[in-house]
Amino acid sequence: MRPALSRLRSARSAALLALALTAAGAGAVAAPQSAHASVTRIRLGSSSDVSRTSWSGPAFTFNGDGAVVPDTATKAIAAITGGSGSIDVTVLADSASTGSSQTPECDVFMGLSGVNSCTTDVVTSAADGNSSQVNSDVRNAEFVYFAGGNQCVYASWKGTSLQASVQSVVAKGGGSGGGSAGHHINSAVVYDACTASTDSPTALANPYDSSVTFTTGMFSWPNYADTINDSHFVTRDRMGRTMAFVARAVKDGLTTSGKAWGVGVEQGGGSLFLDKNGLATLSGSDAYVVLGDHQPEQAVSGKPLTYSNFKIWHLTAGQTFDFKNRPTCGYYTRSVTNGTPDANLYSGTPTTDCGGSGGGGGTGTGSSFTETEPNDSTGTANDITGLTYPATVTGSMKSASDRDYYKLSLTSGQTATVTCTVPAAYDADLYFMNAGGSTLTRSVNNGKGAGESLSWTATSSGTYYADLEAYSGSGSATYSCGITKS
Repeated sequence: MRPALSRLRSARSAALLALALTAAGAGAVAAPQSAHASVTRIRLGSSSDVSRTSWSGPAFTFNGDGAVVPDTATKAIAAITGGSGSIDVTVLADSASTGSSQTPECDVFMGLSGVNSCTTDVVTSAADGNSSQVNSDVRNAEFVYFAGGNQCVYASWKGTSLQASVQSVVAKGGGSGGGSAGHHINSAVVYDACTASTDSPTALANPYDSSVTFTTGMFSWPNYADTINDSHFVTRDRMGRTMAFVARAVKDGLTTSGKAWGVGVEQGGGSLFLDKNGLATLSGSDAYVVLGDHQPEQAVSGKPLTYSNFKIWHLTAGQTFDFKNRPTCGYYTRSVTNGTPDANLYSGTPTTDCGGSGGGGGTGTGSSFTETEPNDSTGTANDITGLTYPATVTGSMKSASDRDYYKLSLTSGQTATVTCTVPAAYDADLYFMNAGGSTLTRSVNNGKGAGESLSWTATSSGTYYADLEAYSGSGSATYSCGITKS
């Protein structure tokens, strides 16, 4: 939220009049009011816009609270200008600041190198999204910053001229950003809080609670598809509600891929800078990326959420996350069962084998996965749908009755080939199954240490399982199965 500002709307006529008079008296440019009487405008810096035909962005900043973070703002400015010249910034706010400054965001921007001007437009209603002055300010800017406040007001601008104006800034190589509510509005799926602001216990107890509402189709930034932003993340214990948001997005088909990524940023200086290549770099406080890559076990109105194995990446200052080539390792997993989340939601031991993809999270030439028990049935199968193929899975036959199931997906006409190297300590057989657990094909070579290999061409798109199971013997010696799709 904006400094010293409640998220609830209040009577503002006197405050807006004082805002205009104060700004004019201080030497800032207070624009005449248009027919949209609820819009207030203050411009700092040059009264003339920068004139330039091309820009080097887009670039984005996503902050855990409403304040502008100089480090990521500076990176965005440099990315947009290409290192030379200056930009105009427009700050969009849903209500006036009640702090000591009426333009807290612009105060920070004007202290940074490469900023020609910064205009604050306070826009309080959906109708004012069609204000000619506001749309002119936005279209003439190279960076738009959404202040903290009430993201429901921002979501109400969907379908107005202002939505298209912000999109035009990004399209010309400029950028967008925001903090708190302004962080929320910049994701592909927006938690809009239009009925109430939910918390983790409420959302987990009923992911369809009336306080859990979404807006889609507002913005779709390059490389940032299928995301749901959340703010004040650790301080307000919002991991649980983000898990509920992600599960809802997957269940309700709000994303384009059947997966959803929650992006939670902590307050107190946490900020992600997202460049034009989709690489996000964190400054300040921690951030978390929460992936839901399968349908929830239970997500229905009036019942608590059950969802297994959210994949969670924990970022600290200086670390990166590649949203263009989203990583398939480096995460830890946490589940929710009947509305109760696992312990230690904000920390865990991550997978570390990135299959040669490098620390930036790129896809590389493949990825690896080490089995985790229990995975002895289709219901507890290790989910490897998110791996980059060709992929390698490793594990061991821990007992003479051990079975290791791996869940993957195929599209119609796609062929999966699984080739397993089995150690001399045991004999294991390989099966390939459909979503119902029926065997489609198998490889059952005799003898300890005998390798297994099979292929299957899918006749329909969906979920499949590879199952390596002990026939005789056991031990801690590691098997390795290579999996390709063609």
